[in-house]
Amino acid sequence: MTKSPTTLFLARHGQTTWHAENRYAGVSDIALTDEGRRQAEQLAQWASRHRIDAIWTSTLTRAIETAEPACWTLGLVPGREPDLRECDFGTVEGRTLAEFAAEDPERAEAFRADPVINAFPGAEDPRVAAARGTTALRRIANGHPGQRVLVVAHNTLLRLVLCELLSIPLGAYRRVFPQLRNAAVSEVRLGEEGGALLSLNVPCAPDVSP
Repeated sequence: MTKSPTTLFLARHGQTTWHAENRYAGVSDIALTDEGRRQAEQLAQWASRHRIDAIWTSTLTRAIETAEPACWTLGLVPGREPDLRECDFGTVEGRTLAEFAAEDPERAEAFRADPVINAFPGAEDPRVAAARGTTALRRIANGHPGQRVLVVAHNTLLRLVLCELLSIPLGAYRRVFPQLRNAAVSEVRLGEEGGALLSLNVPCAPDVSP
């Protein structure tokens, strides 16, 4: 029997203490700011206006805390998926791209040209990250056929996964998806025939414009 496609709402975690300076957090367990907690509350309000059947997060604290208000609001117990963790950025963890470029301009320029082939020194291979993240989403989808699932994870990991699902070259992820905004939602339909992107970076806050 063919399973019904699963609708995945992919959300990046809320703002952390490293976002103001655009530092690479990666696998470092960085706390949310007050703004990040406010964004988490907005995500919960968004979830209350949409039918959500299940919630999954990465195992990093910033993703778990971003999902918590939505879990409380909907009375759901979240699943934890280690393979949704952010990429390890190696020697650039906790630093900015500008700082890395000042130290090693040639490698920084190579990264900008192709961040997959020329990943940061000591970093996780982005192809490996894309594969584990995509496999994790497929496991989640297979466990919730026909349902609507909120998944809270991370900026680079989700951009790589979107490329993998949509048959976009991984090396183009920074150009095609410049940024997933904190706590914004991207809707993906995932079934046996592959993935389809239905929306990207939709803000959680309701439109209050006149």
